[in-house]
Amino acid sequence: MCSSSWQLSKKNAIKRLKCGSIPSKANPEIQRIFFEEKLQPLMEKAQVNEEVLLFVDASHFVMGCDFLGYAYGKVRHFVRTHSGRKRYNVLAALNFATKKLTTVTNDTYITATQVCELLRKLAVEYTGTIINLVLDNASYQKCQAVKDLATKLRINLIFLPSHSPNLNLIERAWKFVKVKLRTQYYSDFNLFIEKIDSVINASDKEYKQDFDRLISNKVQLYDNFSTVAENSCACIPLPSSLAA
Repeated sequence: MCSSSWQLSKKNAIKRLKCGSIPSKANPEIQRIFFEEKLQPLMEKAQVNEEVLLFVDASHFVMGCDFLGYAYGKVRHFVRTHSGRKRYNVLAALNFATKKLTTVTNDTYITATQVCELLRKLAVEYTGTIINLVLDNASYQKCQAVKDLATKLRINLIFLPSHSPNLNLIERAWKFVKVKLRTQYYSDFNLFIEKIDSVINASDKEYKQDFDRLISNKVQLYDNFSTVAENSCACIPLPSSLAA
């Protein structure tokens, strides 16, 4: 960009911003209805301790080259990496109010068995309270065995609209954990696991302020976006006279 173009951009408050992504099959109207009629009321109840609201999802941490990140310097930096054949699977439930993460982990696969194990842990941890779980539509979470156990344990399963990762707030927690793994070489798989667990276990302690900032009742919705090109759109702010 030439100096004149840069000055013009600066004058008009045009910044270099990273592009976001929208699932191509996402339905903004359905997402808005789900948020206003189901999710938002549960958030309000959780904030005053009337009920427990948990966001559930699995993340697969591969011990390889997924966490390189950026480093300032005059030359490019290289970090040693592994083959990527070892991975640490974490199925977790994020407490919306306290930011505590309850987990079930392994180094093989996440299946309905692990989901049922998580349900049992949550039933014990939150005994005597109404438990609401927000999940995506993964087949191992929506199978009959999981539904039957949830009914038995009196846990409410709330499935997100299809193609709505933006409404599952635990996705923000996974991004935070992955940032903490960047630009570091892990010589041993156990050290890799220990680092992940240390961040997860501190979500409601050392990193509580970070999680409070990341996870709130503010969610990304797409129904206020306007098309700016054939395959892209942007959130267009309302004029100040209409913003109220």
